[in-house]
Amino acid sequence: MKADRVRFGVNLMPQLWTDGPVKSGAALMSHRSRLLGRMADGGIDHVMVGDHVMFHGGVGNDGLVDAASVVTATDELGVYLAVYLLVLRHPLLVARQILTVAQFAPGRLALGLGIGGDDRREVVASGVDPTTRGRRMDESLGLLRRLLAGETVTHEGEYFSLDRARLRPVPEQPIPLVVGGRSRAALRRAGRLGNGWLGIWTSATDCAEAIATVEEHAADAARSDVDWKHGMTFWCGFGSDRAEARGRVAPAMEGLYRTPFDKFESYVPHGTADDIAEFVAPFIEAGCTTLNFIPLAGNDEAGIDAVAEVRALLRK
Repeated sequence: MKADRVRFGVNLMPQLWTDGPVKSGAALMSHRSRLLGRMADGGIDHVMVGDHVMFHGGVGNDGLVDAASVVTATDELGVYLAVYLLVLRHPLLVARQILTVAQFAPGRLALGLGIGGDDRREVVASGVDPTTRGRRMDESLGLLRRLLAGETVTHEGEYFSLDRARLRPVPEQPIPLVVGGRSRAALRRAGRLGNGWLGIWTSATDCAEAIATVEEHAADAARSDVDWKHGMTFWCGFGSDRAEARGRVAPAMEGLYRTPFDKFESYVPHGTADDIAEFVAPFIEAGCTTLNFIPLAGNDEAGIDAVAEVRALLRK
């Protein structure tokens, strides 16, 4: 895989999900406008937005609402929503929301889909039994694909029932649905129902093996014409050296996930832009066409500039 075919995204989630003052109204719009312009100027391809209803301590944002706010604020950048917690919603309503957002940004929307579970209270609070997430996801994703394709869907399943459901208008360019998750079930789901696989907290070797497994599942399902859009998401710390960079990313991750950074450290690149580029390059060789970064670099602007520098280094 050549780096010039890889799409680069930036997620500024840590600066939004804090216990400090939160920007709103005109201040938020002005701040976001500056950041989106900086991303476009730096050659960033898309903004990555997240999705949580009630993550540790109640933080989060609705991913599709956030995606809509981004695509209507810029004509240049795409939006990559990852991972969207499809299992917490009804697929018919999700399909309508996706199609509504896509009308504002033809060809600029992609979704990574997951089952959640890093905070099971979020799943339970949404009325979903955590033990059913995998089966619910399979059923929901199958329905979502059909609805986004404009099919008339009649379905009676374990979790959902539809009678001649149909949604219009359907976008001319299909919306990529990429499946996140490291389990065998997630890899099977990506191969049978997805347009790719999205990984996080894994090695380049394991990433390559996961991609191969996904594509084997696709072959078994007689899916031979998939335009694969495999990707990785990286939390990362930038600084003048590894110690400074670690000091930025470690507290943010520990505060959000309530887990010691040691658990993540080998999968979280931190250091200078050269260090990050060296860490990420093998994932491109493994077959990733999308790289999403959650950068901790002192402030929002510095994070954007650092990812832009990594992009430039990888494309040399």
